Amino acid sequence: MATGNLAPLGYLSDRETKVDLLNNEAIAKTIVRLINETVDSAVTIGVHGDWGAGKSSVLEMVEAAFPEKGEVLCLKFSGWQFQGFEDAKIALIEGVVNGLIDKRSLTTMAADEVKRILKSVDWLKVAKKGGGLALTAFTGIPMVGFDDLVGSVIDSVKNTWTDKDAREAAIKQIEELKKEKGEETTSKSVPTEIKEFREAYKDLIKKAGIKRLVVLIDDLDRCLPQTAIETLEAIRLFVLWDRTAFIVGADEGMIEIAVRDHFKNLPEIDVSSNPSRDSGQNYTRSYLEKLLQVPFRIPALGETETGIYVTLLLLGRALGEQSPEFEKLLALGRAALSKPWEGKGIDHDAIKTAVGDRFAEIVDALNLADRVSPVLAAGTKGNPRQIKRFLNALALRLAIAHERGFDNAIEQPHLAKVMLAEMFLHQTVFDHIATAAANSEDGICPEIALIEKVAASGSTEPAPANDEAGVLEPANPVIDEWKTRPDVMRWAAVKPNLGAVSLKPYLFVIKDRKNYLGSAAPLPPKLAALLEKLLGGDMAAKSVLADVKDITLPEAVTLFDALRKKMREVSNFDLRPVAMGGIAVLVEAHSSLQGRYVDILEALPPDRVGLWVASGHAFVTEAASKARIETLYSATIRMRAARQSR
Repeated sequence: MATGNLAPLGYLSDRETKVDLLNNEAIAKTIVRLINETVDSAVTIGVHGDWGAGKSSVLEMVEAAFPEKGEVLCLKFSGWQFQGFEDAKIALIEGVVNGLIDKRSLTTMAADEVKRILKSVDWLKVAKKGGGLALTAFTGIPMVGFDDLVGSVIDSVKNTWTDKDAREAAIKQIEELKKEKGEETTSKSVPTEIKEFREAYKDLIKKAGIKRLVVLIDDLDRCLPQTAIETLEAIRLFVLWDRTAFIVGADEGMIEIAVRDHFKNLPEIDVSSNPSRDSGQNYTRSYLEKLLQVPFRIPALGETETGIYVTLLLLGRALGEQSPEFEKLLALGRAALSKPWEGKGIDHDAIKTAVGDRFAEIVDALNLADRVSPVLAAGTKGNPRQIKRFLNALALRLAIAHERGFDNAIEQPHLAKVMLAEMFLHQTVFDHIATAAANSEDGICPEIALIEKVAASGSTEPAPANDEAGVLEPANPVIDEWKTRPDVMRWAAVKPNLGAVSLKPYLFVIKDRKNYLGSAAPLPPKLAALLEKLLGGDMAAKSVLADVKDITLPEAVTLFDALRKKMREVSNFDLRPVAMGGIAVLVEAHSSLQGRYVDILEALPPDRVGLWVASGHAFVTEAASKARIETLYSATIRMRAARQSR
């Protein structure tokens, strides 16, 4: 059915959601339980997973589990919030303090404590202006008095700040802070100041009347390495504080990269030769594990889970996620996700019962989910965000085709299968499909029908086929290669079949990424040089036989197709076309092309071809190809005899 009369497919939002289509609610509930059971101690939790795995949604579910005015207070930050700050450590500390004050209206309830802790935050800002002194203030290592620290900071600002107005403003702020702190505090050491900051923080927690402060930090793996590390360092300041929990959503691999970038001199040690020592990679992992005590990793979706997820996505889009019918489908999906090892998706009869009279609205979406899920599971490695990106790209291309007025030439199932090949097959495979279809008059790539037949048989060794004359068809080198590729076989099994479908309209739809219908892309220099020789006559072609033997089969196929295109430009076949000399050299160097060679001979117009077609084929050694040439020779002789007798 063409897509012209289909309702708009809609857009699948990439933002985090509280509607759990992935059964990640189990992770969120476990985190909430851990927070409640460890209320008297500090805890740091990592929610790990690849880009787009659903980390943000898990954090949303955790936040939703705690009422806004309850005994547990949740504060949420994005790592990006601290990206532009001079010091992400101080930005996070200030954000936590201000969030605690604002959410629990502590300005009046705990005025003294609020004033005291905000002064401490200001003091940390001043320390930062000294250029690196903030970090030493966190560690509490330098046993210097406040006057000494302030003096060092002022000297550093005077000597290093080039902007006069900024320099004077900073010095004024430092001196005002010193005056506010009072004479009795100026003799305190940095560790004492840190201790008082912690005490003020604990007092605020008590005044707020909460059992636990939960700080959610998302998108840390999207930050610059410096911001990521400074945020983790700020978390370390809170790690030993009671009633505080940090939950960090991040891809641990990206954080390890940030750690390595920050600690540039980590050793590269071969642990196999010295197992007692940690390599640099082990150090980065240990660093993260020390800061994040409890790791939760969101697993990638398997094929069954991907099928359920895609089904829920598409049916939710068709019915509306707030509809009562979708609520029933969501329950069915969660039940199926609770036993993914059984390999069962959502039963279609159960779906039909759940949606009742609205089943006709979801038939197309249900069929699409069944078709694309196996390839999406493998191609995206079960990544939810990439799954959404594919479905959104499909919807967008259909919409553009509709607006351009050629949507009646586009079938949604066919476009979906073409896009699966475009996005998830090896580039050389899709290039062959698209180039062959674009260069053929009917828009068909002949190898698609062959590989679909192989996939349908369930075996990579299909029964040999015979042509009309009963001659065994030769092996196809492209198919021989494709049969060894699981991704190609998985894709070929997807319905509907494309073997007899013109792909040109679909190649036009997807040309936003690459235009296969325009002029052919130039050959690489090495192949271009060989092509010039192969088109230079028999002697020139034979002179590069050794070079042609050294190229790969895909490269040989590329040259073969270029020469075959030159053959199509010939109108008189009484004499042997020049391109045939180059084709003969290619086939002599790569015997698997013999069947294609005979294809060219058989495509020549029998009433306009010279006797040259009957000789010069000694390099054709396959029995089937030789038999086809004999048949061709006999037919040519008969045709010429009939023409001469007229």
